[in-house]
Order: sequence, then structure tokens, then C-alpha cells
Amino acid sequence: MRMSQAVTWTLFAASTLFSFHSISHGEPAKADASVERARKTVLMIDDIYKGGIVLITENYVHDEDDLPAGEAFKKLFAAAEEKGWHKVRLLDATDEPYNPDNAPADQFEKDAIKALLAGKPGYEKVIEEKGKRYLRSATPVPVVMQKCTMCHEQYAETKPGTPIGAISYTVPIED
Repeated sequence: MRMSQAVTWTLFAASTLFSFHSISHGEPAKADASVERARKTVLMIDDIYKGGIVLITENYVHDEDDLPAGEAFKKLFAAAEEKGWHKVRLLDATDEPYNPDNAPADQFEKDAIKALLAGKPGYEKVIEEKGKRYLRSATPVPVVMQKCTMCHEQYAETKPGTPIGAISYTVPIED
């Protein structure tokens, strides 16, 4: 079972990484080296965060009383934002959030969920706030292991690979 879960996660991560170039864009991103570096950063942190959530769930979450990996990573996301690295949010894609704080909060997140549910491998848009550019990006979160349903019973019948959520990133574009 453990090998199957690892293979599932590896295939998901690889498909995300190699198909990211065909991301649906809310607004065409300016093709420049700075945006490409921000995209590369999103790919890296997305892989680290998702891989970490799977590893923690596999090895440290044994019953409903254990700290869920998603909650642990929300604390990590807050620390990254507090230090000014980037902003990260977990998003629900089901219209019935397990946690209401995970509901899409703005038009970008709503559009991203629609694109991901339509089968896009990701969604992005370059924005400007206070004279600084940022890459907003969202990647899908499917149920990748049976253990996920220990806390999220509503996903037990979800077809493998179907996004039940997303991770939304806001990454500074360094010129």
C-alpha cells in the first residue's frame, strides 16, 4: 500500500510539473525572465509543500486525534508569509468546505477553482499591488491516498485525480 501511495503521489507531482506549461491564464502573463523565475519558484514550493503533506500524513497521522498535515502546513504557510517570502492558502473546490476559511476568497481563487475542475493543470495571473508585481498561481489538490479520507470522509468516493481543493500562491516577481 505504501509503495502504491508513493507511486500515486509521484505520478501526480510529475504530471503537475510537466504540464504546468499549459496552465490556464486568467490574463496572459508578460513573457519575461522575472515571471519565469517566479513560475519556477511556485513549482518548487508546490512540490515541497505537497510532498511534505503526503509524508507527514503517511508517517505521523494515525488517527483522528493527530494533528492533520493540512493544519500543520497552514502554520508553515503563515510563517512563510510573516517572513515575506510568499503567501499560500489552501482552497476548497467542493462548495462544501471542511473549514470555511478554505473557501475561495476572491475572483482569482474562484476562477482558479473553475479552471482546475475543468481539468487544467494550474491557473495563474500576474498582478500588480503597490507598484510591485506578483505571480498568483493555483495548483490542484486531489485525494492522493486513502488515509486522507480519515478526516475527509466526504472524499471517499471521489474519482482519483479529481481536485477537491487547490493551493493558491502569491509569489513576488523579482525584477
